[in-house]
Amino acid sequence: MARRDLTGAVDFAYLENFAAGDARVVEEVLELFREQAAIWRPLLDPQIEGWRDALHTLKGSSRGVGAFALGEACAMAELHGERRLAAVLDELDRALADIAAWLHEQALQSLKTPRR
Repeated sequence: MARRDLTGAVDFAYLENFAAGDARVVEEVLELFREQAAIWRPLLDPQIEGWRDALHTLKGSSRGVGAFALGEACAMAELHGERRLAAVLDELDRALADIAAWLHEQALQSLKTPRR
């Protein structure tokens, strides 16, 4: 998995610009997003009382990392209810796959280029 595997689910240029080009900050933010996504995913179940809260939190976090399609899917689920949760989960999977590919590429680059 490497940068060539990116689907466009995450706008990394947006995040890199937001972090003023600091790759370490970008990596840290993406790792936090992945950790939090592991918590939110099981909560995105209409049988769980707090699913709407998890959805709302995911919406903000996804927009913050540049996963705009995921943020929009969350907004639609907030508006239209649980029948839109499948689309949220699909977009979450796409975003997490892009993040994994980007982080993998960064790891490969760190083997080639000394960090400052």
